[in-house]
Amino acid sequence: MFLYQPQKGYCYNSDSIFLVDFIRQFKPKGKLLDVGCGVGILSLLIARDFPVEISISEKQKRVLEYAKHNFEINNLKYRAYEGDFLDSVIDEHFDFIISNPPFYDEAVTQSRDEALNISRYAQHLPLELFIKKVKQLLKPRGYFLLCYDAKQSDRLLYELKEQKLNPETIRFIHPKIDREAKIIMVQARANSRSMCRILPPLITFDEQGKYNEQSAKAFIDANTHSIKADRV
Repeated sequence: MFLYQPQKGYCYNSDSIFLVDFIRQFKPKGKLLDVGCGVGILSLLIARDFPVEISISEKQKRVLEYAKHNFEINNLKYRAYEGDFLDSVIDEHFDFIISNPPFYDEAVTQSRDEALNISRYAQHLPLELFIKKVKQLLKPRGYFLLCYDAKQSDRLLYELKEQKLNPETIRFIHPKIDREAKIIMVQARANSRSMCRILPPLITFDEQGKYNEQSAKAFIDANTHSIKADRV
């Protein structure tokens, strides 16, 4: 699959590839919303491989143009919502909502690049308000899947439970086997009473700094070819 990305600004990375790999096990179907879609990496790969009706939401107009272009060149249908997710009037409900949202704490040193700042830092999509709106847009037994900063796992799980989105499946991503987790991936479900499964961790690199077999397979399954372009 070919994807256009801007020459400058935020580009998708391994977090998105690993999140798609995580989402696959839940066999998405029905209506799916990708929040903060960027150039569309998550929803494009899911739409390619599963029977879903895709909607995308993106705050940055320029980035959304790349996502629209990527859907069109790959002959995939979509519906787009432009603007801040929290303010968007979205007149439908979804079986699946997925997101790789901005999650870096606003207290850290921030990029002065506006596009990068919006894509990275949590003040642009506050966690409590984000999850509250997700719950409003999910169908009664809908799925919510996302990745987040592992150091903020307690906040994430608390806000999910507050909105009656029960975390059913969790997996942590570690850069190496002896390093702390950097990312948490969570599958939560509306109105669920299931107990939580903690999957074996995903260890990204081996001792030689090469992708482990499971990590490498996620990239192979994604099979993306990125094209950097000033405009589309």
